[in-house]
Amino acid sequence: MADNKKGRDKQADDEERRQRERDVEDARDRADETEPPRDDTGETLGDLDEALENHDYPTTTDELIEAYGDHEVESQGGSKSIDELFIPLDDETYDSPDEVRNRIQMLLNRG
Repeated sequence: MADNKKGRDKQADDEERRQRERDVEDARDRADETEPPRDDTGETLGDLDEALENHDYPTTTDELIEAYGDHEVESQGGSKSIDELFIPLDDETYDSPDEVRNRIQMLLNRG
């Protein structure tokens, strides 16, 4: 291709077209990915959020079930108790309230 204005314009147009095609292909590849958990746990956990802040860490799933098993949290399918959410889990250890919130949110989104 000649090194003139017409040739440079064609190369630029070709590159823009290829970039658009790559962007479309990337979007298609990501279409099957799940959305990351929303960071609105304060709203869904209600009064449990404050209790988790005041809880002693590290803590385990079993300790959380014992302390808060009857607390209800809102999910898209209705209310679920912490006991209901955590019962299928092995006894995991959590180092912070954020870890517990993230785990609860993940379990709520799964169900």
